[in-house]
Amino acid sequence: MMNGKTVIVTGANSGIGKATAAGIVKLQGRVIMACRDLSRAEEAAREIRQQTGADGSLLVLKQLDLASLTSVRTFCRDIIKEESRLDVLINNAGIYQCPYTKTEDGFEMQFGVNHLGHFLLTHLLLDLLKQSAPSRIVVVSSKLYKRGHINFEDLNSEQSYDKAFAYSRSKLANLLFTCELAQRLEGSGVTVNALTPGIVRTNLGRHVHIPGLVKPVFDLLSRGLFKSPEEGAQTSVYLACSLDVDGVQGECFADCQPQVLLDKATDLEVASKLWDISEVMVGITT
Repeated sequence: MMNGKTVIVTGANSGIGKATAAGIVKLQGRVIMACRDLSRAEEAAREIRQQTGADGSLLVLKQLDLASLTSVRTFCRDIIKEESRLDVLINNAGIYQCPYTKTEDGFEMQFGVNHLGHFLLTHLLLDLLKQSAPSRIVVVSSKLYKRGHINFEDLNSEQSYDKAFAYSRSKLANLLFTCELAQRLEGSGVTVNALTPGIVRTNLGRHVHIPGLVKPVFDLLSRGLFKSPEEGAQTSVYLACSLDVDGVQGECFADCQPQVLLDKATDLEVASKLWDISEVMVGITT
């Protein structure tokens, strides 16, 4: 079904992103692996080719650092120049519970990468997606959005910073972004839906400290209780290609099933305000 289709996957060099890229390649889709570290992306591409037996032409590597608005703009300029169509954009990349740091543009890292970087990326690629309609946007969020809150007085965490809260807030922002974008895309031929992959064994938790004595037990338990990257990627692949979600707009899925979200994730007033502020933060002039 994905034969002849082009899909961008951000953060495709590891974890869910890599498994998503492999899943789409298996369906004969062409994947543009948008990654910050090109050497890691090359290694991941080699492993995907070995795993799937895919033609080398089905994997394209492009440098994208979501912590740099300049990098996002450069990436999108190249895509628009080089690609005649874009069928699916999967906003997958993310950073989890890192110490307080700022992006190149001065944003708190988790909010900057998980929300603002993807916000600008989607905005700049929207015309190409519309030209390629019917096309899709897939947003990877997290059930941890439930612990998040959008504090418009301190989006940059300059008054206080809690790394777990900051992650949850960025994932809530992903869902509010999906909600507002769905409204704006009505009738365009482009759909946007979000997903929560569940707890997956990836390197996303590299900033979370686990004491050395506990780590062997934790690793053993995680193998039994956590999803594999392939299992975690199932809903991403489903939303990218399944006929079941043809025309479905503004929903959130888990395990390939639609979910009922908390009211704060579908608050149209908050979603609209966050959108307007995000435009200002990334320098979009309309």
